[in-house]
Amino acid sequence: MSEAAGPVSRRRRRRRERAERFGGVWYPRWFWPSFAWPASVWLVLLFVVPFYAILSVAFGTVDPIFQSPVPVWNPLHWNTGPFRFVLNQTFLQGGIYQPAFIRTFSYVLAALVLCLVIGYPVAYFIARYGGRYKTLFLVGLIAPFWISYLMRMLAWVNLLQDDGLVNKTLESLHLIGSPVHFLAGQGLTVILGLVYGYIPYMILPLYGALDRIDRSLLEAARDLGASPLRAFTGVTLPLSKQDILAGSIIVTLPMFGDYYTNDILSASPRTTMVGNLIDHSLNSPFVTRAAALVVLLMGLLLIPMLYYLYATARATRDV
Repeated sequence: MSEAAGPVSRRRRRRRERAERFGGVWYPRWFWPSFAWPASVWLVLLFVVPFYAILSVAFGTVDPIFQSPVPVWNPLHWNTGPFRFVLNQTFLQGGIYQPAFIRTFSYVLAALVLCLVIGYPVAYFIARYGGRYKTLFLVGLIAPFWISYLMRMLAWVNLLQDDGLVNKTLESLHLIGSPVHFLAGQGLTVILGLVYGYIPYMILPLYGALDRIDRSLLEAARDLGASPLRAFTGVTLPLSKQDILAGSIIVTLPMFGDYYTNDILSASPRTTMVGNLIDHSLNSPFVTRAAALVVLLMGLLLIPMLYYLYATARATRDV
């Protein structure tokens, strides 16, 4: 034991002496990694363990009498039947889950584009021209989060119903002759609800990126003869590209699992999304299918997440 401890102590002493010689502070090798332990424990307890429980239900069985899920904790005994059924009904032609998946990706893509189109100019304006009112603008963006999401969606129900303010305004302007049934299974209504619910998650990271851009870079571009549009496309937009990607990930991930917005603003089979399929399956004997849908959706969402990690690592290397 003493022979093994001797070289270790000598290495520690040399590292300490080297750090002191160059004016630094010596820390044990475990010091900095120890800061990751609280987050690692939190991740294991609140993500890894629950996700393994979902896997155990997705590949488990159903009680034949009570029709309740029976999780199988041993992976060697997992039943792949429910998951294969979900795969077939999602990717094979005529599958019962296929329209909901296509609709979900279409709605989320449309909502993401709208979030970018609306959110980027707002973030740009606050960062560049907000001045002393920046804090006020940011508080205005965050203020809706102080109100329950359910209450905010119910407010939109009151605005969009047949005798609501939106229809009355359009009729008073003679833009429509009769009320538009916004709440009768309209995909556009669901998309706009998703945009309203999640657009602050796009604006805030974009504002943080645009506010950090050094103004001298823009001044240098203007001094070199670049027009305002050229300075934006050549300097501002590339420097905010990574944060556009981050905002897109933050916005789209909760949209894919959203079911509340659809239930409140539509509640129609014509606008059913994957989140609604999972919610409906949880209230039926097909709980294993709900867990299988969760696993499949998470597998699909790993693709943009891995791309984001790859893009972030590449951008970090290029700095």
